[in-house]
Amino acid sequence: MHKFPQDYPHPEKNPHRMEKFGETRVDDFYWMKDRENPKVIDFLNRENQYTERVMAPAKSLESTVFEELKSRVKEDESSTPVFERGYYYYARYEKGQQYPLYCRKKGNLHSAEEILLNGPELAKNHTFYQSTGPNMSPNQEVMAYAEDTVGRRFFNIRFKNLRTGQILPDVIENVRANMVWAADNETIFYTEQHPETLRSEKVYRYSIKTHKKDLIYFEKDETYSVQVYGSLSDKFIYISSFSTLTTEVQYLPADKPLDNFKVFNKRERGHEYSVTDGGDMFYIVTNKNAKNYKLMTAAIGHTESQHWKELIPHREDTYLQDVTVFKHHLVMDERQNGLTQIHITDHLGKNSYYIPFVDQSFMAGVGDNREFDSNVLRFEYESMRLPPSVFDINMVTHKQELRKTHEVPNYDPHLYRTERIFVTARDGAKVPVSLIMKKDFKADGTAPMLIYGYGSYGANMDPWFKADIFSLVDRGFVFAKAHIRGGSEMGRDWYDHGRTLSKKNTFYDFIDCTDYLIKNDYANDKKVYAMGGSAGGLLMGAVMNMRPELYHGVVAQVPFVDVITTMLDDSIPLTTGEYDEWGNPNEKQYYDYIRTYSPYDNVHDAAYPNVLVTTGLHDSQVQYWEPAKWVSKLRQHNKGDSVILLKTDMESGHGGASGRFDQLKETATEYAFILMLN
Repeated sequence: MHKFPQDYPHPEKNPHRMEKFGETRVDDFYWMKDRENPKVIDFLNRENQYTERVMAPAKSLESTVFEELKSRVKEDESSTPVFERGYYYYARYEKGQQYPLYCRKKGNLHSAEEILLNGPELAKNHTFYQSTGPNMSPNQEVMAYAEDTVGRRFFNIRFKNLRTGQILPDVIENVRANMVWAADNETIFYTEQHPETLRSEKVYRYSIKTHKKDLIYFEKDETYSVQVYGSLSDKFIYISSFSTLTTEVQYLPADKPLDNFKVFNKRERGHEYSVTDGGDMFYIVTNKNAKNYKLMTAAIGHTESQHWKELIPHREDTYLQDVTVFKHHLVMDERQNGLTQIHITDHLGKNSYYIPFVDQSFMAGVGDNREFDSNVLRFEYESMRLPPSVFDINMVTHKQELRKTHEVPNYDPHLYRTERIFVTARDGAKVPVSLIMKKDFKADGTAPMLIYGYGSYGANMDPWFKADIFSLVDRGFVFAKAHIRGGSEMGRDWYDHGRTLSKKNTFYDFIDCTDYLIKNDYANDKKVYAMGGSAGGLLMGAVMNMRPELYHGVVAQVPFVDVITTMLDDSIPLTTGEYDEWGNPNEKQYYDYIRTYSPYDNVHDAAYPNVLVTTGLHDSQVQYWEPAKWVSKLRQHNKGDSVILLKTDMESGHGGASGRFDQLKETATEYAFILMLN
């Protein structure tokens, strides 16, 4: 066992008492909430210095890993050009640059290149920079784009006239990166978030001709958020109001931007639906009497649910996620047995065709399609072993054409193999786990293992390709991705059985998968590492409290760990919209249940594993003080000689650094931490 310096900062304790349902919780480090307090900034800086001291012996390892990660990046990589109304659009990097150039060519790919947005130029003088890339007006003559230079996901929308090359004086400040053009080429609809809670709550209409903005819709219910979107037909614009369990959509003809939006179907608790159109008909993906969703249609002018007609019925074994409507075809993103499928039919739901995939573990989905009247579908395919590829398939003849495989230098897929197994959890649920290892791996109980999980919000952690991970796999690691409950990998039930009063299934699944892999000799029980971010950081905190001895090291990225205190404070960003995810602790049954797993409240005297916790000072999703307090409390109760580190990025937010190489530096630190322990 390594001996690490334990001269970590000792923050002052300032007991803050919180009473609820007859229980008093005391938080010694509540004061860290004050971002403006110099003591807080000083503490975070001292923690960073301590982390640097502890990791100093691994400095050269860290730079070796960084160089490896960088060597697997094609420095001048580019996206697959996509055709839209006479132009081919694409993004490309130049060697050594952290940010892409967004470009287009007129008519064909041999035409002259027009640079629309110069990422490196725009990012100059900013420590953080994020852009949406171009959002083109229907006539392709005006470009809207949104940029964030802090990392708290407040964007400024700007416009550029591509005929004249001039940037328009109009700037829409501090809004979401969510916008859609009307058919008149001068009106844009966009959403704005609340400055404190960050809830996306308002929809505005803006004209670049009159420079006027009008509030179109305000979502009063604090458990809902709003977004705007268009359809491939360009016939309608939609506003979706959504909470964890309920949706309400409004619609407007795209060529009548000054008309009022109409409600498509009134919100009813528990009814989730999404709407798109084929120009002359609406298509609805709905869970009404269909927990895995079904596809229905509605005639224009008769949009209430009593008028909907069933097109693709509900199926027990198939989870319908989304539909893309072309002029003559429908394409469904579906899941069967935990794997993604692409299902093509005609407008009557007939002539059904599933794109065949050969791997046992993979991820496939509808790609970037921008032409409504087309027989060609663009789709994407990847696995943990195979880098992403972009294909076009003719939806009539089913002939496929490979357009591009993401180039990964210094990488040979034939050196590795993947496996997909099902682990029986303690209550009998069968949890899929995706694994990648060296081709000659032998399950003899000697290999180190990194297991990764998330398991919240119904988000799927599919077996996608991750070039970084080979810096561990090449050193003999097995990488496991546990598709635990709380995600939707196995259908809607998978999510419902991993939220609110069933949340602990998420943690149990992760522990049971780890135990199974150790028992079946995939890993050496002394060399098991776990990683998760955000709600996956909550997972890390919960499993560490439940089974502190199971992992030798844990990496918790931007972890959400103080569940009760945060969920009781509706001034903290994104709280009210989450009551159906975690439960509302203002109600006793939810308070009592969350109290049994909330990582911060359940830290106890134990020999905790080695832990690296990362956060960003400007994080908008999980506030920096949660990880900071948690680290201090863990150390206070740690009875072993493990090391517990906090690394705060003083410049960035929830997504970490914004430049592509800066992001690799963060990964190199995490991997060096694991390798240093191994």
